[in-house]
Amino acid sequence: MNHAIRIHEYGGPEKMAWEEIPLPHPKPGEALIRHHAVGLNYIDVYFRTGLYKAPALPATIGMEAAGVVEAVGEGVTEVSVGDRVAYATGPVGAYAEARTLKADRLVKLPEALSFEQGAAMMLQGMTAQYLLRRTYRVKAGETILVHAAAGGVGLIMCQWARHLGCTVIGTVSTEAKAELARANGADHVVLPGEDLPAAVKRITGGAMVPVVYDSVGRDTFGASLDCLAPFGMMVSYGNASGPVPPVDIGVLAAKGSLYLTRPTLATYTARREDLVASAEEVFAAVAAGAVKLSINQRYALKDAAQAHRDLEARLTTGSTLLMP
Repeated sequence: MNHAIRIHEYGGPEKMAWEEIPLPHPKPGEALIRHHAVGLNYIDVYFRTGLYKAPALPATIGMEAAGVVEAVGEGVTEVSVGDRVAYATGPVGAYAEARTLKADRLVKLPEALSFEQGAAMMLQGMTAQYLLRRTYRVKAGETILVHAAAGGVGLIMCQWARHLGCTVIGTVSTEAKAELARANGADHVVLPGEDLPAAVKRITGGAMVPVVYDSVGRDTFGASLDCLAPFGMMVSYGNASGPVPPVDIGVLAAKGSLYLTRPTLATYTARREDLVASAEEVFAAVAAGAVKLSINQRYALKDAAQAHRDLEARLTTGSTLLMP
């Protein structure tokens, strides 16, 4: 027996249905994974609403999970039956008790890490990894700005950047989230109602920051640009408040010859060697204690709609798991 959360049309959480579906059989190059934990991420909301399009409808959404390989198709060499694995790349389909996936998208989960840790760290951890280590490689002594610092990616970034010797300015939506961000490496926290560029100017003594990591999107884009030092990089990697409107690139010149990028994890892990290297660096950071995972919410997988409501209402912090 196999169940999944499926959408038959795009829309709100009410469009998500818990349905019985056939147990798939792995095709050549694929593996069948029985999920033990599924990760909840804001990208799942984008696929549910149709901001990002699923390959076809009805669709099972979800990008991240951990579990055990139950079967493999012809030609699979990356994993074997019985392996503990995790993944965090497309295609969508993680909101299921079991699913098939190309085996070269799977990473073996170290024995020291639990399925819950695997499902909580892959997408968010590898996102933090590429942002901090590849998109803009932070250096010790730098001051950086991280939006949504109490979210899943934000908490990991704050800890990791602090470990790398950075001073972290984080933005959050509530005082409770400010306390959480501070406890996880944020040196300074800016709350709604504060003038963000003015706060950054005060904290940096007028120097501003070389990089802004912004997952909020529309509501923070303009202020983020105003926080950058000349030649700084604006890294817009999410749209929690909505897509960023079209940008007049002349603004980048006027504000100091700025750089602007819109990266995705899919691009940074498209090659298997990059996927494995990214995951292994995340595993190492967790094993060394540089990053501690905050799994602050758990829902039954069949209750994914409520998890989406809470996520969109900003009621969640850290990582959230859906339990099959």
